[in-house]
Amino acid sequence: MLLVTGATGNVGRELAAELDARGADVRLLVRDPARAAGLPPSAERVVGDLDDPATLPRAFAGADALFLLTPGIRLDHTTAAVAAARDAGVRRIVHLSSFNVLGDPMPAMGRWHHEREQVIRASGIPATFLRPGGFMTNALDWLPTIHEGGYVLDPVGPGRYAPIDPADIAAVAALALTEDGHLGQEYVLTGEEVFTVAEQVRILAAAAGRDIEVRDVATPEEAVKSRFPNGAPPALAAAIAEGFAAMRADTDGFRTETAGRLLGRPLRTFSDWCARNADAFRQRAGA
Repeated sequence: MLLVTGATGNVGRELAAELDARGADVRLLVRDPARAAGLPPSAERVVGDLDDPATLPRAFAGADALFLLTPGIRLDHTTAAVAAARDAGVRRIVHLSSFNVLGDPMPAMGRWHHEREQVIRASGIPATFLRPGGFMTNALDWLPTIHEGGYVLDPVGPGRYAPIDPADIAAVAALALTEDGHLGQEYVLTGEEVFTVAEQVRILAAAAGRDIEVRDVATPEEAVKSRFPNGAPPALAAAIAEGFAAMRADTDGFRTETAGRLLGRPLRTFSDWCARNADAFRQRAGA
């Protein structure tokens, strides 16, 4: 039995579909069953919440492998999940971490993910660590300003990065969950193409068939707003501003070939992602 946490998120949804296509025996940990609509009907749903460790034993019982995704900046979710996995006799963990753990010096975002990795290592359960860079789905954070004013806030200017489709992350996770040879590995995953934000917006605008303006941001507060329009907790806001400053300085764009090598195929492109999601960005009627 493979247990998937974060099953209703960008990676978890893709992973549930990938494992279902492989014929795997899958259980999905969900807080709200209504949000599980559209997930493979063959996958078992178990209601549980990492905020409430008492709900986890039933979800973890009988699981052989665990895909562990713990959002936000809290460590206690990881601690609770790993304790439940150890008690249930889970023999393999595939953990979604972040490429930020590679920073030297390690940024705040990296330190939070590093702490989670250390909790898993200390458990003694064999694990694989997936360390992706930015997701293509982060472009969905631009929706509020696109729909309100036809623009995107650009916090990185000349900086470049190589966004990866969550579906490709999920495909690597499925390999690590179902095949041998991945335990103890640390996979740094990026897309194959590097972009500035302005270059991404041009591709997105063409796919959506509308004009989208790019506005450079001048302050850390505006940078945070570009990712979290409704604001973020102070520690997270500071970490986001720190991360954007590092991205602005990287005008080459950090990129690896790991995901493509593991999957044995070209990765999905940002153009492909925009074509599949163009309707979300198109001009609203009457706007």
